[in-house]
Amino acid sequence: MSDLFHVLQNKSFIDLCMYQFGYCQNNSLSSYGPFVRNHYLFHYVISGTGTLQATDSEGADHKFLIRSGQGFLIFPGQITTYWADEHLPWEYTWIEFDGMHAKEALILSGLSMNNPIYRSSDKTYTEKMMNTMLYIADHPAETDFNLISHLYMFIDCLTRSCASKTIPTGDSMSKYYLEWAFDYIDRNFHNGISVADIADSCKIHRNYLCRIFRDHLGISPQEFLITYRMSKAAQLLRTTKLPVKDIGNAVGYPNQLHFSRAFKNVYGKSPKQWRDEPLHTSSENPNGTNSEKNFISKTTPEP
Repeated sequence: MSDLFHVLQNKSFIDLCMYQFGYCQNNSLSSYGPFVRNHYLFHYVISGTGTLQATDSEGADHKFLIRSGQGFLIFPGQITTYWADEHLPWEYTWIEFDGMHAKEALILSGLSMNNPIYRSSDKTYTEKMMNTMLYIADHPAETDFNLISHLYMFIDCLTRSCASKTIPTGDSMSKYYLEWAFDYIDRNFHNGISVADIADSCKIHRNYLCRIFRDHLGISPQEFLITYRMSKAAQLLRTTKLPVKDIGNAVGYPNQLHFSRAFKNVYGKSPKQWRDEPLHTSSENPNGTNSEKNFISKTTPEP
């Protein structure tokens, strides 16, 4: 099998998407890097050995000796260099991928920037994973749906066979979905999003989302969304001279009356009254749980 390298042109898939894939029999001491990737990049070593040098989550450098039957995962934003052994250079296949469900899959595998080395706990699934990767590398002319279906197969085999895989508890997965909801709200609060939209973004039922918010924050997703929007509005009231109507629009309230009512429900004052008063203390923050305030404080400065 000769060296192969291909780039997938169609990047319209959202849940999981491939960006490039291939196969290589490296020469002695062949090296790549230092590079910083924009997506996840997984290598599976078919034969030989090599070395990975990679930064961890704190930015510290580490070296890993990797042999056949193992693999390594490179994360977005991670600085990496890797090279083949001088006497027994490695042969590997790789896939670069990303998507809405990529992070969830990696949580299941247990791989992380601090634990990037794949070790097998199930030879059957490892062999199936390798064959799936080689199929993708050797069939670039197949339809996008065919290739993406094999990407899902690769992810399934990776999570099933990874020796460091974690069995997610209800609590760990609920926190994962909560963080996903936070991120979606932070990026879309100014649009007319609803609780159903937030649940759809997480790929979970609305009732389950409500239960997660109640369990972890003590409030509903709707209450959190309103409080978050009002926190952003308070920031704009304090730091800009925009009219109240424009600020309402900026945080997802095209109706000024509805915005004023929501703001007063949270802060106890109308937007104009709040703006005209002296600088506010932390005790005048929106009402809510400590967890909610902690999240808001991470994403918005104190008004």
